[in-house]
Amino acid sequence: MTEIRFEKSFTQQEPIPEEGIKLATELMRSGRLHRYNLEPDEQSQASLLEKEFALWQGVNYCLACASGGYAIQLALRVCGVKSGDKILANAYTLAPVPGAIQNVGANPILVEINDSYHIDLDDLEQKAKSSKAKFLLLSHMRGHIADMDKITAICSKNEITIIEDCAHTMGSKWKGVRSGNFGKISAFSTQTYKHINSGEGGFLTTNDPELAAKAVVSSGSYMLYGRHGAIPSEEIFRNTRLESPNYSGRMDQIRASILRSQLPKLEKNIKRWNSLYDTLFEKLSHIVGISIPARNQKESYVGSSIQFKVSNLENNEIPKFVASCLNRGVDLKWFGDKEPKAFTSRYDSWTYIKDLPVLNRTLSVLAKTIDMRIPLTFKKEDCAIIAKIIKSEMEKFN
Repeated sequence: MTEIRFEKSFTQQEPIPEEGIKLATELMRSGRLHRYNLEPDEQSQASLLEKEFALWQGVNYCLACASGGYAIQLALRVCGVKSGDKILANAYTLAPVPGAIQNVGANPILVEINDSYHIDLDDLEQKAKSSKAKFLLLSHMRGHIADMDKITAICSKNEITIIEDCAHTMGSKWKGVRSGNFGKISAFSTQTYKHINSGEGGFLTTNDPELAAKAVVSSGSYMLYGRHGAIPSEEIFRNTRLESPNYSGRMDQIRASILRSQLPKLEKNIKRWNSLYDTLFEKLSHIVGISIPARNQKESYVGSSIQFKVSNLENNEIPKFVASCLNRGVDLKWFGDKEPKAFTSRYDSWTYIKDLPVLNRTLSVLAKTIDMRIPLTFKKEDCAIIAKIIKSEMEKFN
């Protein structure tokens, strides 16, 4: 009997909306691709995007950036992180997070995660006290939002500034409040596999006028900061415009035009993602040997990926399981692999970090964790086929 095979790509995104293609094409024909290269009284696409995203996110200020990683670095810099400072960060994240900390000359203090892929609150509290760190770079990794009430309480008690990495949680909420609105400043990504797609890109958001002004000037506005869309008053810039170094990382007109066409569709797309996620969750949860941590009822998630544990498999069997699924078209990633592969890397592979800790709980969780993208090019029927293949391959190891 021939085994079924899944034929769709796990990395195929939906097309850019026609209105975005039209606008980007008009810009290319004009040759005016730089966000400050404008006709008199013209607003740039980047400026309009900043206004629209700030309104959507519910914040006062927004800066469109060249990448999400750049937005994280810039957030650290404008918050006052200096060389040698200690930055608390969850150990379960992707490489741009510790990379951003390294790039500003600071030292990551990696915090354990729990079985639900959240930052471990007990370890956070203990390391907040022992390290005396004054910053937490909190990644909502793979869309999992931790208990933000408890995190903000810990950070408030220890006078720690929260910087949120929302690369995977654009549109997610905790008790009705959007991710990105808990910290002093936040970074978002619009890289191809995120919730809106410009190939590369990102946002920095804040309600702090001083930080916003510093970020705009440092992004490379020169003295053209007034052409940005969601900024504080001229008075605020008067105090910062000569004091903020230029770390050029602006978003260009093409990417901004592409994103503007997608933002109005995001709420609808969140519902589509969650429909696919819920289908996979239900079907995978019934497979012997697979477990998926339950979501907190206070969290509103965006299910653009799913993580599950294969606790019944030995560690040396997991690569074989992943390979057998891939042979049938189902592309899984294993976060427990010692060797970095593609976008996936375990914290102990970041050997540029001084005095890398041994985080036994994190290693134990990641050792059994499988990760899978859920692109919107999939349908519910596709999710059923994927789950059927995973079940079939898992049964071969039971």
